[in-house]
Amino acid sequence: MAKIKYTKNELKGQKDALKRFRRFLPTLILKKQQLQIEIRKIEQQKKQKARDLESLMEKTEPWIAVFAEEAGLEKLLRIRRVDLEAGNITGVEIPLLKNIEFAVEEYDLVRTPLWVDAGIEVLKTAVTLNRELEILEEQIRRLAQELRITTQRVNLFEKVKIPEAQENIRKIMIYLGDQQTAAVVCGKIAKNKILRENP
Repeated sequence: MAKIKYTKNELKGQKDALKRFRRFLPTLILKKQQLQIEIRKIEQQKKQKARDLESLMEKTEPWIAVFAEEAGLEKLLRIRRVDLEAGNITGVEIPLLKNIEFAVEEYDLVRTPLWVDAGIEVLKTAVTLNRELEILEEQIRRLAQELRITTQRVNLFEKVKIPEAQENIRKIMIYLGDQQTAAVVCGKIAKNKILRENP
């Protein structure tokens, strides 16, 4: 707690600071609530993507054994480009997946097993879902970090700055009141002394 001066200027400064803290606090609380809502939304999206990935794996389970065949599937499909764009939620920049571009190498339709076409599509979907999950996780991480900072600021204002300013105002007002009372008493004593000396 900083040392305060017991002056009228300090009293005005403390009152101004209190007004400023009270003005910013609702904005911080609103930001905190918005961050919490957005994190919940993204967590729901993440759960849905995880369910989609699980569902994809369940659908491919009956024929997943064919992936063991030597078809060179890992050579046929590669990610050419991942396009991300920047999004903004309550002032926090987050990555958004715009597009994933795949490159599929040409392959001999006669020598390649029939399941390769379906396998490539399944891999594309699985890679896309995994990438979306990674990006959603990064969004949650960034928003959670901002939420932690915002919560600290809310707590600082609610539990430290506002009570501190209120207490400083109270102390200064008591001190100035005591000084005013002392001045009045000194004035009366001086007046009475003058009256006694000059009857």
